[in-house]
Amino acid sequence: MERLLLDRAALWCLDFLLMWNTIDAHIRYTIPEELSVGSVVGNLAKDLGFGVAEISDRNLRISTESGKQYFSVDLEKGELAVNERIDREELCGQSTSCLMPLEVIIENPLQLYRVEIEVQDINDNAPHFHTKEIILKIAESTVPGARFLLEMAQDPDVGSNSLRSYSLHKNDHFSLNVIAHKDGRKVPELVLQKALDRENLSIHKLILTAVDGGIPATSGSTQLTIQVLDINDNTPVFSNALYEISVNENTPKGTVIGSVKATDLDEGSNGDIEFSFASRTLEPVLKTFSINPFTGEIALNDLIDYEGTSSFTFDIRASDKGSPSMESHCTVRVDVLDINDNVPEIILKSLPSPIKEDAEDSVKGTPLIRLLATDLDEGANGEILYSFGEHMSNSVNSIFHIDSNTGEMFLKGELDYESAATYRIEVVATDKGSPEMEGHCSVQVEIVDVNDNPPEVVLTSSPSPVREDAPIGTVVALISARDLDSGDNGKVSLQIPLEYPFALKPSVPGHYALVTNGMLDRESFPEYNIEVTATDAGSPPLTSKKTIPIKILDVNDNPPSFLDSFYNVYLTENNAPGSILGEVSAVDPDLGENAKISYSILDSKMQDASVSSYVYINSDNGSIYSMHSFDYEKLKVFQIHVQAKDHGSPSLSSNVTVHVFILDQNDNVPAVIYPFAVMGSVSHQKMPRSAKAGHLVTKVTAVDADSGHNAWVSYKLVEATDASLFSVNLYTGEVRTKRAVSEQDDSSHRLLIEIKDNGEPVQSATVTVGISLEDGVHEPILDFRQHKSHEPASKSNKITFYLIVSLASVSAVSFLTFAILAVRCIRSSASRACCCVRRGDSDEYNNNPNRNLHIQLNTDGPIKYVEVLGGDMLSQSQSFRSCLSPVSEFSDFTFVKPSSTTDFKEMINVLDASLPDSAWTFESQQVRHILLFTGNNYTKVCYSYRKHMYSTIKGYLLECVFSKNHIL
Repeated sequence: MERLLLDRAALWCLDFLLMWNTIDAHIRYTIPEELSVGSVVGNLAKDLGFGVAEISDRNLRISTESGKQYFSVDLEKGELAVNERIDREELCGQSTSCLMPLEVIIENPLQLYRVEIEVQDINDNAPHFHTKEIILKIAESTVPGARFLLEMAQDPDVGSNSLRSYSLHKNDHFSLNVIAHKDGRKVPELVLQKALDRENLSIHKLILTAVDGGIPATSGSTQLTIQVLDINDNTPVFSNALYEISVNENTPKGTVIGSVKATDLDEGSNGDIEFSFASRTLEPVLKTFSINPFTGEIALNDLIDYEGTSSFTFDIRASDKGSPSMESHCTVRVDVLDINDNVPEIILKSLPSPIKEDAEDSVKGTPLIRLLATDLDEGANGEILYSFGEHMSNSVNSIFHIDSNTGEMFLKGELDYESAATYRIEVVATDKGSPEMEGHCSVQVEIVDVNDNPPEVVLTSSPSPVREDAPIGTVVALISARDLDSGDNGKVSLQIPLEYPFALKPSVPGHYALVTNGMLDRESFPEYNIEVTATDAGSPPLTSKKTIPIKILDVNDNPPSFLDSFYNVYLTENNAPGSILGEVSAVDPDLGENAKISYSILDSKMQDASVSSYVYINSDNGSIYSMHSFDYEKLKVFQIHVQAKDHGSPSLSSNVTVHVFILDQNDNVPAVIYPFAVMGSVSHQKMPRSAKAGHLVTKVTAVDADSGHNAWVSYKLVEATDASLFSVNLYTGEVRTKRAVSEQDDSSHRLLIEIKDNGEPVQSATVTVGISLEDGVHEPILDFRQHKSHEPASKSNKITFYLIVSLASVSAVSFLTFAILAVRCIRSSASRACCCVRRGDSDEYNNNPNRNLHIQLNTDGPIKYVEVLGGDMLSQSQSFRSCLSPVSEFSDFTFVKPSSTTDFKEMINVLDASLPDSAWTFESQQVRHILLFTGNNYTKVCYSYRKHMYSTIKGYLLECVFSKNHIL
């Protein structure tokens, strides 16, 4: 035994060694089915470890067990490629794994290699059914829950690509169940969910769908037709449960008097119906009537007598031919009709009661009267219809209604006691016999009055307009009241609101007089709408209202009223006569002629003449016109007292004051004061030849009668014998040398100087100054020669002396004034560049309650200035203050005489209204001079600018701050 084992082991080792020499490798490739011919499976030469030239030299070839060459080897590349179509389902069927074995043979030396090709399934087959329609027959008596196996779907694919599930078209009666077997088969099963009824639906058509698990999934469908088989489950059904047939008692035999009808939902013999009398039908019925078993017609077998039997009732049976047979029954009633031979008789079932005229809603649906009519006949001959007599009025038919069947009378319309207090109604009872028979009776209905009519206010006379000064008790209108109701319902009282100045004064019963009961004012209430309320004495009481319009007539009780308490008019001088100065306007709340206003000027004096000689007013519109041209230098302000008077009777009036301020215009040419020269002549001056640059030769002084910047003059050298030697100061008129005099300069020079003001348009004048250069002259000599050259030399010398003394005095006073002001400014605690106004002055103005200053800012030219009008009315003295810059060699002042012709007290309120209530700040470019004049009636401040200047008005006090080198 042991030897046998050793022999077998030796044999196995020998076989193993032989296999090792012949099969050197095992290779597997995986490909999907249906690869196109020529597709490369893999590089066989490389995978076996051979070169491309080696496999060709050693004659590499492949062989298969089936003998079909599904693959080939490209000897040039060493690649294994598909040679024929590969269908996995054809090769392996439903096998889970599909392997194609190949043998690779190579010679020199001979070697054998085994290669396996695994073919993977693709979803190239959709599930399908063998038949396009599955027909299933199910009896309608099948109970829910019954199951029916269906045909399986087929899918040649395997794995996930094979059949996965079934679905059924959605319906109410069936569902789908899938039975999964262990071998992988999936069988669909139809489950009945709801009982079938062939009579409702005899055929059900559904769609059964099979779906595989491939990606994407494919499916196949078949139609599932279910035929429902009938059973005898429906009984015959009569169209009516009760058939009523009427027949006259004289109807002949054999007459068809009616029929019954029945249907059966089943089909075939299950639906065939036969009619017959029920099994318990009485003998008199079977004797009198017969029925057709196929049509259901009922006919008379014998004569019928109403007096013997007035009605027959019996059952009819309907049965089908099903197995088992099913049946149903109906009832037939035959009424024998009587012949009409009795008249209806009417009796009152309930007596009529009085009805309130507003009882329509309360008695709606409740019978007012019940009538009952009897007829000995029966059937139609005894059926009675109730109606009103054909001769009744339309009002009865519209108010009352009678039920034709019951004889009950109802209220359907509105009652009106005032229209009719009693209604007599004829009622007719008619039977349905042929011919008809009628019975008659009369019913009387009483109406009770209710308070359903509101009282009415009637104007006996139209209201008359009332004057607003009418005395109390004046009759305005006559009023009466009425009510259509009776008794207390017709008694009426009137009232009006207490807030009106009117009252109702009763006269005869039901009549009133509307009279005034208070003071009237048309301007407050030009019209009253008196609401008169009428109330009756009913229960509940009713009211009505009427509005009576009353117009109030105007009385001239209001004087005209001006729109402003005063008027300011600003007029430029040299105005054209007849030009408009301004206008005033007044209103009068009265009406018509009482509100028509005429304007006039009250007589007053102005410069010893009537103001009417200067101006006149348009009496219709209040426009004021000038009759003359005004001259600012002669008249600066005046007042006009205007009266507005209405056209009422008696007329009323009121007054207003118009303040007219004349504004300056540049209408005066500057006048040369020094050097004095006759028109066209030359003023001669002397200067030493030793004069240096800046030497003062002379000074030209000119004044302008205009005001403000129109009066500010400037000087300009127009012509000169030697323009390089002399210059003229633009603001002071000082003629100075521009350089030192040389020996080459002429001894005589002639200067033409132009003086211009700053108005618009510019006014100018010229003066010619002759200058002689002389040796030994050290002081400027002012030439005051007379107009005529032939005057005595002694008089000329005397004038020269006076001029020298005057100049010396003015220079001394100027120096002294400047020194005093300089000391005061140094001592002042306020750091201001100008000390014209002290702190005490400011306090005095702040503490004075009558700070009546009128500030007028003029910015209508290149030079700006402000004028302050007004002042302290208690001051009786004039004061003049000045601030001078150290660089000024001359002081220019123009003194204005205080005005005494104007009553300044009347202007205070006017001027005060123009004062500012906050600080004003001005800034400009030049400073020339400022003139301050203060008096009891007039204060004027004028200043011009050079570079920068700030002026602030605080508490009606003018404070000036100037930069360096400014002249004030």
